[in-house]
Amino acid sequence: MLDIAEELHRWTEEGRDFAVATVVSVGGSAPRGPGAALAVDSEGTVVGSVSGGCVEGAVYDLCVQALRDGDTVLERFGYNDEDAFAVGLTCGGVIDVMVTPVGAGSPVRTVLRAALAAAVRGEPVALARVVRGPAGLLGGALLVRPGGADGPLPEGNDEEPYEGGLGGHPELDRTAAAQARAMLDAGRTGTVEVPASGARWGSPQTESGGGSHCPGGLTLLVESNVPPPRMIVFGAVDFAAALVRAGKFLGYHVTVCDARPVFATRTRFPDADEIVIDWPHRYLRRTTTDGRTVLCVLTHDAKFDVPLLEAALRMPVAFVGAMGSRRTHEDRDRRLREAGLGEEELARLRSPIGLDLGARTPEETALSIAAEIVATRRGGTGVPLTGSGTPIHRDGTERGSAAA
Repeated sequence: MLDIAEELHRWTEEGRDFAVATVVSVGGSAPRGPGAALAVDSEGTVVGSVSGGCVEGAVYDLCVQALRDGDTVLERFGYNDEDAFAVGLTCGGVIDVMVTPVGAGSPVRTVLRAALAAAVRGEPVALARVVRGPAGLLGGALLVRPGGADGPLPEGNDEEPYEGGLGGHPELDRTAAAQARAMLDAGRTGTVEVPASGARWGSPQTESGGGSHCPGGLTLLVESNVPPPRMIVFGAVDFAAALVRAGKFLGYHVTVCDARPVFATRTRFPDADEIVIDWPHRYLRRTTTDGRTVLCVLTHDAKFDVPLLEAALRMPVAFVGAMGSRRTHEDRDRRLREAGLGEEELARLRSPIGLDLGARTPEETALSIAAEIVATRRGGTGVPLTGSGTPIHRDGTERGSAAA
């Protein structure tokens, strides 16, 4: 749902009633992953997508129905071999979609409005919603922010580590908030299981400690809104401007770093989010990186490359690639070994950077580099799909320390 936060935030500010359909889980080949959403307002206006067109019509009808009756529903769509005209995914996959009405009297409207506002402001937040469990909890929502307390709070402390609730069960809310915060810290969107752990959930607690037991626990869909991952392009060379544009297209926050102020200029790199004039290795050591960060070394000059790669290959980043000829790579490899890097660290280096596309121009080269970054991130092979037999849509799990 947070993927269409800007439009839905505007709707909530305008006081519109709407229903939002969110992909909860995916099996097999499917066009879009968990968190993808489509929403319909009371006037029939549509934003977003859950399947790239396969089941949008049926989901639209579910949203209209949800607005009418006020019920949250969970629906499964898959391919039906026996009926070629049945509504389903022609790619053969299966998706579960949860449809939630967000009317003026909806119990989740307040927390969804807060989540959408935070996402529009670019704040890191996680929205956790119940997608499996007792009927009374389905669709219940929590808004979780980084930090804060996990688990039971000290007696007399009324400060909660979340906003919203899952049906009046503080113990369940805190457990769910802890799970959601772990997903937020990793920058991941997907489902997590909240075990029953002997607690009695599903109906309000009585003074005698009653309530209905939920033996299977709950399943939460956690949507994480985190700052975009970083791409740092080292070397203000002619290929860099095209790579900056490709990085922006892929959703990265792109930085260009070069020690030469005559080359690292806003005129040459108008699409970069920031331009840094500094020695590359010195900047890398002082800047913030994480498990989603991509480092592209385009300098192909040993005095820049070696100290930079010596630092980069020891960091838990997602991708480290370096430009250069085969001969340059061999010389670079020798120098890095002399600097003390081991086989495991050197194996992380993508060099020469990019996939073999026969690229010649800066734009083609940028495309080959971007393609390798995507393949590394998604676990792709980089081979043509024609005749390969490999899955077109994978399970959505991203490689590396964290996902986007």
